[in-house]
Amino acid sequence: MKQKKTSLNRRRFLKSSILGASGIAAGAAGLKAQGAYVESDNNDSVKMIYRTLGNTGIKLPIFSMGVMRADNPNLVRAALDKGIVHLDTANSYQQGRNEEMLGELLKDYPRDSFVLATKIGVAGKDRKTGLYGKEATEEDFLNKFDVSMKRLGLDYVDILYHHAISTREAALHEPVLNAMKKVKESGRVRHLGISTHRNEPEVIMAAIESGVYEVVLTSYNFKQEHLVEMEEAIQKASDAGLGVVAMKTMAGGFLDKERNQPVNAKAALKWALKNPNIHTSIPGFTSFDQLDDNLSIFKDMELTEEEKKDILLAQASQGLYCTGCEECLDQCKKGLNIPDLMRAYMYTYGYRELAKAKELVADLNLPSNVCSDCGDCTVHCTKGFAVADKVKDVHRILEVPSDFIV
Repeated sequence: MKQKKTSLNRRRFLKSSILGASGIAAGAAGLKAQGAYVESDNNDSVKMIYRTLGNTGIKLPIFSMGVMRADNPNLVRAALDKGIVHLDTANSYQQGRNEEMLGELLKDYPRDSFVLATKIGVAGKDRKTGLYGKEATEEDFLNKFDVSMKRLGLDYVDILYHHAISTREAALHEPVLNAMKKVKESGRVRHLGISTHRNEPEVIMAAIESGVYEVVLTSYNFKQEHLVEMEEAIQKASDAGLGVVAMKTMAGGFLDKERNQPVNAKAALKWALKNPNIHTSIPGFTSFDQLDDNLSIFKDMELTEEEKKDILLAQASQGLYCTGCEECLDQCKKGLNIPDLMRAYMYTYGYRELAKAKELVADLNLPSNVCSDCGDCTVHCTKGFAVADKVKDVHRILEVPSDFIV
């Protein structure tokens, strides 16, 4: 009976936020003017801040939930019951278990009480160049989408992303665009999007050019390379009516391999959300304390002096976050895909997402003697990473049996 009351409350909450724009009052000054404040009806009476996701018309709290690393359905329930509306997953997360977990728990919630996004990564992509081969077909995309819908048990998803794109050519790959248009026309998808965490400005501009994508999910944080170019692209996307969702706002989560120096997650999230063209964000919290910490930003969006210092210190630190600048690609004797290897390193030591890291490293088809027979490494990372040491370190994950990795 208690769950039924929660569901009914959430139905009223969603109508007042997503559908009832006339009931939303503008903030008074400063950062508050960048979003709208509404008193939610959850037990904690959190005063939520909303922004509209481009021309989709969907109003979302500026803090959503990236579910990739979450495997506890009770944490997702807590997020929903505290007023979080938008959940983000993908076909590949946790080898499909992530979508299955969401499909099971969302049976308890009315379909109009949440906004769900999932992502499809297409076969045949060269991870180094970001270009597609002949395996990147319309059929492959549609088959994977059917699998996702079966796992989720839903009649439709609110946002479907073309996943992990790093080039204009891949963003505009015709077989994928055709498949996406078909699933939208079928009514099983409300809005189409693209996700990118490398060469982001080029991908964002291609999304605008396409006339197909309605939402962009992009890396965006205080350690980003070419930040001015990045923000110009985000501005253009927002001006063109595309919704903009930020990911990787925590820039790796930790500044050191030993995890003794955490990134100030609340400060990092505030930093990203200072940009009014970021309509929502999808931090991947994995505990109830992290959920509450993130929710506390609604009480005060201004960065404190201490938080500003934490951001400056993190910016100056080497950290674990690879910006994907691609300066390294032509420097490696063996032509290794160093940006993806650095991302796998971040997944391993920053996020403790070992399954994702192993999947990524395995897909790169590395030689067994990687970085062990080159002598002095010829790669000079713009961030100062000891590339050879990190590559040899993360390569060891292939030796770990998959049943040891949860």
